Amino acid sequence: MFWSRVLMSHPRCSEVLLFLLSVVQLSAGLKCICHLCVNHTCETEAEGACWNSVMLINGKEEAVRSCLSPSELKGQVFCHSSKNVSKRSCCFTDFCNNETLHLHQETRPEESGWTQLELAAVILVPLCLVCVGAIVGVFALQNLRCTQMKAPKPDLEKSLNDQALVSPNKSLKDLICDMSTSGSGSGLPLLVQRTIARTIVLQESIGKGRFGEVWRGRWRGEDVAVKIFSSRDERSWFREAEIYQTIMLRHDNILGFIAADNKDNGSWTQLWLVSEYHEHGSLFDYLNRYTVSVEGMVIMALSIASGIAHLHMEIIGTQGKPAIAHRDIKSKNILVKKNGTAVIADLGLAVKHDSNSNIIDIPINNRVGTKRYMAPEILDDSVNLSTFESFKRADIYSLSLVFWELARRCSVQGVYEDFQLPYYDQVQSDPSVEDMRKVVCEQKIRPDIPNQWQSCEALRVMGKIMRECWHANPAARLTALRVKKTISQVTVIKDVKE
Repeated sequence: MFWSRVLMSHPRCSEVLLFLLSVVQLSAGLKCICHLCVNHTCETEAEGACWNSVMLINGKEEAVRSCLSPSELKGQVFCHSSKNVSKRSCCFTDFCNNETLHLHQETRPEESGWTQLELAAVILVPLCLVCVGAIVGVFALQNLRCTQMKAPKPDLEKSLNDQALVSPNKSLKDLICDMSTSGSGSGLPLLVQRTIARTIVLQESIGKGRFGEVWRGRWRGEDVAVKIFSSRDERSWFREAEIYQTIMLRHDNILGFIAADNKDNGSWTQLWLVSEYHEHGSLFDYLNRYTVSVEGMVIMALSIASGIAHLHMEIIGTQGKPAIAHRDIKSKNILVKKNGTAVIADLGLAVKHDSNSNIIDIPINNRVGTKRYMAPEILDDSVNLSTFESFKRADIYSLSLVFWELARRCSVQGVYEDFQLPYYDQVQSDPSVEDMRKVVCEQKIRPDIPNQWQSCEALRVMGKIMRECWHANPAARLTALRVKKTISQVTVIKDVKE
């Protein structure tokens, strides 16, 4: 009552109060409708916006609603519409994007001259001529509409070309580099991702797994990898796409993410995750087919350690990066590039750590890590899940087993060993958690390190790193950064170009 009397007696105060309330609301972020989010709701950062869009895809209108970060909002890409192709709007109140946009709105006949003409006709000619003229006009308008509908629709990709978003002379690498350096570093805008994904032509299936299938695709003459999730694995697809688009995540030794999109033909839904294509495939496949030289082993090991070190590292700042633990490091989740280096892939089980709030963002996912590569503390359920360091130390244990696989295939004067998975001589091909717990925790067995590795400095160092990384005490293991520095000091590595 007191404040109402004050406001009524001081109208100027009420204006100031309303202004302050609007400022508070803008600084606190907005809640928006989001099709791809949990509970179909997302929350923007401060100074963000709600985004509402409708696009013409294969002759059908498709709506997208989501949140915009401040960096995306600055570019104004999402707030511009394209005639006959897309209509987009940005708004700044809670759930303001819960409005259904339509691309084709009924247009009013142009007013220039028609009103005067009809008036003159009513006055100057008999009523019947006016009726005939009106009927002829209706038929003419219908004919014009039919002609426009039969005309080829503007391509969504061309509309983006007009905005210099997907320039015809730019490769994927150039496009990703432009967006990463000029924007937030969190990946391509959603509209560009959808444009790329919907113009990819699948070529051949190159792998299958628990999540679905991997295909080689083509986009503008370039090879891309398309990971296709089934609709029941939507949570895994969404989580992996979310992790890949973490600000400042892009790195030479982390798989290059390109786009995420959903394909729905009415009877089934596919969830696509598009990334760079590496023809050598996984490290598992590569080591099965080839041996590596000493220098090749060091280059490969250094690149793997560099990728994991970047994941584990937190970057402080307004454009910073949270620390991330992979949770499923194995040779099948590491891909080999043409230049002999490697990239870390498959981030669907990764966890993020917010150091400010000390919150660990653990995905709600039925999948678990690969049993053969699980650290002892995970196998015996003694891991402390409330401490982020526990997840990083488990990654380091898995890394040591990958290094063991790699070192076995290192050829020194023509001497090397067959490819084998860790603990191949202790457990069956598909071991259970109980099988691994008995070997790793109770018997404390680790993979064998051959004596001949002592005669080669690089292999000797690799063996020492393995022992320190698969230590039973998680706190005694090396950090990824220490592993990277130790390997880099083994020899002078020449730059190898792709």
